[in-house]
Amino acid sequence: MATAPTQVRIDADVKAAATELFDSLGLDMSGAVNLFLHQCILRGGLPFAVEIPQYSKKTIDAMIEARRISKDPNVKGYTDMESLKAALEEE
Repeated sequence: MATAPTQVRIDADVKAAATELFDSLGLDMSGAVNLFLHQCILRGGLPFAVEIPQYSKKTIDAMIEARRISKDPNVKGYTDMESLKAALEEE
């Protein structure tokens, strides 16, 4: 099978996250893109639904807050349920 070089611009954060995911699946970026393109051809379109989600303002506000909290170094995190339960019982 002959191959053709292809260049695609991808957001750096998206590329890093996708590379990490593909690594865990035993794929490299090229293999994942080839798999995606084969699925597009097989299905005659995108292999997933493309739609605009209709979230309520309350849900969007909660997602924004969750993103802010996840990036805040002053927010204590827990690596297991026992630590979380102990912290909740202290309050």
